[in-house]
Amino acid sequence: MYSAGETGDLTVAAEFPRASGLGWLPDGTLVVSALFEAAIHHVDPQGNTTATFDLGDVAWSTNDLVVAPDGRGYVDLYKQTGNALVGELGLVDPAGTVSVVATGLAVPNGLGFLPDGSTLIVSETNGSRLLAFSTEPDGSLGAPTVFADLGTDRHPDGLCIDAEGAVWVGCYDTGEFLRVIAGGTVTHRITVDHGWAVAPALGGADGRTLYLIVDDATHEGLMRGESAGRVLQARVDVPAAPP
Repeated sequence: MYSAGETGDLTVAAEFPRASGLGWLPDGTLVVSALFEAAIHHVDPQGNTTATFDLGDVAWSTNDLVVAPDGRGYVDLYKQTGNALVGELGLVDPAGTVSVVATGLAVPNGLGFLPDGSTLIVSETNGSRLLAFSTEPDGSLGAPTVFADLGTDRHPDGLCIDAEGAVWVGCYDTGEFLRVIAGGTVTHRITVDHGWAVAPALGGADGRTLYLIVDDATHEGLMRGESAGRVLQARVDVPAAPP
């Protein structure tokens, strides 16, 4: 795992096989989920793993995650049924206890909160749409509504959310990063010349640098752990949503 600066510098923050999602607890502990295993790791500022939580009782694999300001997190949970993946969302507390809070999803992926802090946005990759869930005080989720239908040719992956409540999302197999508002209108589109448009992230000193994660991979190579990535940058008008 790297941290990336606006000048293109990369710093190794921690080392994990197939690290996927990340977030931070209120005390600054880095929380990392893995792909192709059901595990969440806690990492201190020096890059040392301080705890590992096995979620194998509820999933075959985790993927992305997001951590709320109170330290509770939501994580993708994948189960295998024959050749198909069954998607769920798990609520994870800082002690690593997990409970399933959403089921029947067509491969949930990127996760993020709208600026109101009470609405969780989820990429449903095989559903070609973004879903919105209201969050309750106990962490449970309301019934999903469709935030944006992206069309059957697009499969959303990672996402981030700006201060106006628009979602930047990578549509990996069409090679495009989209800024989408509620209802599905695409306000901005950035394309890459090759590779998968995997995940965007807003950052930089003013929150207006959009980092674009591109993966040069194939499905077969990914399953073997073979891929190479790059980080692109773009400047945008609307900054990141406040933490």
